[in-house]
Amino acid sequence: MTPQDMEGSLASLEARLAEIGARLSDPEIYSRHRESAELLRERQKLDTLFENYRKWIKALKDLDDNHVLLAGESEEGLRELISADIGKLEAEAALLEKTVISSILPPDAKDSGNVIVEIKPAAGGEEAALFASELFRAYMYFAERRSWKREVLSLNESELGGLREVMFSLLGDDVFTMMKHESGVHRVQRVPATESGGRIHTSTVTVSVLPEADEVEVKINPEDLRIDVFRSSGPGGQSVNTTDSAVRVTHIPTGTMVASQQEKSQHRNKEIAMRILRARLLERQEQEDAARHAATKRAQVGSGERSERIRTYNFPQNRVTDHRYNVSVHNLPRLLDGDFELILEPILQVECERRLADLKKVGK
Repeated sequence: MTPQDMEGSLASLEARLAEIGARLSDPEIYSRHRESAELLRERQKLDTLFENYRKWIKALKDLDDNHVLLAGESEEGLRELISADIGKLEAEAALLEKTVISSILPPDAKDSGNVIVEIKPAAGGEEAALFASELFRAYMYFAERRSWKREVLSLNESELGGLREVMFSLLGDDVFTMMKHESGVHRVQRVPATESGGRIHTSTVTVSVLPEADEVEVKINPEDLRIDVFRSSGPGGQSVNTTDSAVRVTHIPTGTMVASQQEKSQHRNKEIAMRILRARLLERQEQEDAARHAATKRAQVGSGERSERIRTYNFPQNRVTDHRYNVSVHNLPRLLDGDFELILEPILQVECERRLADLKKVGK
């Protein structure tokens, strides 16, 4: 792709940058914290895009100049130096081109939003529960690396230290952009610590990534809710709280039910349950819209059977494979230490190339 191919897109983005600048020059915008914060983030991204674009143009010009120098140079030593510079500039220009292209592609409407993530063991019993715990810990490390705010909304441990279920929220820059690729069935293949025969065991966990909805996006009529309170319980059903602090909220029209018992405060548990309920109702609404309009359907978690998976973690081969994008990496320990960029960066590159190809088809 050449800079000329991008002129139309860049012109519209320059106009958008000017519009953002005008809006941010109005002092009243800063009294609307969410709106001003979103505009500031968008301006920063556009500033970075144009900076990278200028660097790309310069790299291309330097490349042309070096090719002219090389054509007119006869001294072998200088030719080697010029050729080395050309190699560096070609690599730099290619990287900047990919960066610029990914920045001008139309973003997903939810890419700047926060998410609620749910992890549950599926097939494989306690081994699946143990891997659910490891995956949860890896996501927490990943969020910490990216300076995202983390909040555990619900956590239910199994008797052997695994997780029956966990829900947590992530807040920060590009959260949905990165985490949306985690939604689906994750399959793990390894020899469990309890397996005396050394046989490889296959188990699965499901990961759901829900865009977090605010009260404007999902309006809930209080009359449509049934709210029950009960005592919190831990592994094996034992009581972990002597008061009725746990809250169950049922959305009567859809039958959607959400419970929260993570906090000791009934008020706080109700607040958490409502956040989860809004996210579930937004997901339901988006699925219904996609079905009605036959749009590109978001990937479903599925039933959790071993044959359904988006990604496989193969411990004996130290390999992680994402089956949707045909991407594999060979460093499982680093990934489980939170370095999800290992698998997500090549995924984002493939996704970018696919979207760019689709745009070119539309433009023909």
